Amino acid sequence: MPGRSEEPTDVLIGLGGNLGDPKTAFLRALRRLKEEGSLLAVNAVSSLWRTPPWGLEAQPDYLNACVRGTTSLSAKGLLSRLLEAESAEGRVRNVRWGPRSIDLDLLFFGDRSIDEDGLTLPHPRIAERAFVLLPLSEIAPEWIYRGETIQSLAARADTAGMTVIAEPDEWWPGE
Repeated sequence: MPGRSEEPTDVLIGLGGNLGDPKTAFLRALRRLKEEGSLLAVNAVSSLWRTPPWGLEAQPDYLNACVRGTTSLSAKGLLSRLLEAESAEGRVRNVRWGPRSIDLDLLFFGDRSIDEDGLTLPHPRIAERAFVLLPLSEIAPEWIYRGETIQSLAARADTAGMTVIAEPDEWWPGE
């Protein structure tokens, strides 16, 4: 299959949304990725967090979570599938950092650094975003970003307004 890599790669994916029912959109998107030819094996999910908006602040709070998994797709192949899953859940890209039904961000693709048109990995703004760092610290505290562990970055993050609204087993059925 085009877009496949040679062997399974550990990946970290951020999930976010603040329109409609983001939790249901997350579940459907992850199931779609799992079921369509085993594109993604979900190994761990974080808690589901309610977080204040970032960037454009005049919008509803977000739900955020992170997923740790493995894939045999290439980084570009996985990104393409994440964008397809967003589209299937009604994602419309019209305002940067604006409201959205779902956002699936490829944060890490193994330990690879990639800087190509349309894909920069690790995701360049991880250290600025508590809504990514706290969920990530639950499932990948030892992961290294620019010489520091996710856990140490999360410990310094501004977590004002962030609350856990569901533990992993309360929102992800673990199928």
